Amino acid sequence: MTKKLNITSVGQGRDLVLLHGWGLNSAAWQGVLPLLESYFTVHLIDLPGFGESEPFALHTLQNMAQAVLDQAPTEAVWVGWSLGGLVATQAALMSPDRVRRLVTVASSPKFSQDQDWPGIQPRVLQQFIDSLAGDFKTTIERFLAVQAMGSESARQDIKALKTWLAEKPLPDPKALADGLTILQQDDLRTQLGGLEMPFLAMFGKLDRLVPIDVAQQVTLLAPDSEIYVFEKASHAPFVTDKEQFSAQLIHFCLV
Repeated sequence: MTKKLNITSVGQGRDLVLLHGWGLNSAAWQGVLPLLESYFTVHLIDLPGFGESEPFALHTLQNMAQAVLDQAPTEAVWVGWSLGGLVATQAALMSPDRVRRLVTVASSPKFSQDQDWPGIQPRVLQQFIDSLAGDFKTTIERFLAVQAMGSESARQDIKALKTWLAEKPLPDPKALADGLTILQQDDLRTQLGGLEMPFLAMFGKLDRLVPIDVAQQVTLLAPDSEIYVFEKASHAPFVTDKEQFSAQLIHFCLV
């Protein structure tokens, strides 16, 4: 039986699923919620083991995507940030009839860098994995700091993310470790061209975790995709550029 996920639904209109990134929870979307709830019924979902959702014995990309599919609206626009973007993409590949449109935010079909793909250096990901065995709260805060690097409002961004993180229980340590393993190992590049729904990929030009070069690679892998770049944003454009982010999302979903 699927373990219950924590889902909060607000607003009115077309169903919109929002999936947060690693280490955080659905409160991360609070800044844009007032801008979206007049256009959508927004479903804020804590991924398994994060926020108030129960953890799994093993958090693979496939079983996380299936858990959300099992409890999300029958047909919705899916928006995923960072790790949540991988989960949303996996769900779109598994059940294209359930995902009307797909939006990824500061995400990549493959997060780990290799010789022909821009991304996070594998040693950096391994350092985060190793540090979880110690003080995992400090590890989360370090990761949040990396996410904000490059942004003109980095201090305010980190403060906002920490505030939202504190609104719910800390993530399950196993969910954190498994999530980093997904970022380190999972690769959806060969499947990206098979997406059947309209697909928008948003990027921050100053992102240190998902380099802007990924945008060009996504265009090559999924030629029908739309790309939008936030010129002054880092890894959390919905925090730094919430009005611009919301406007682009509304335009893509409702036009």
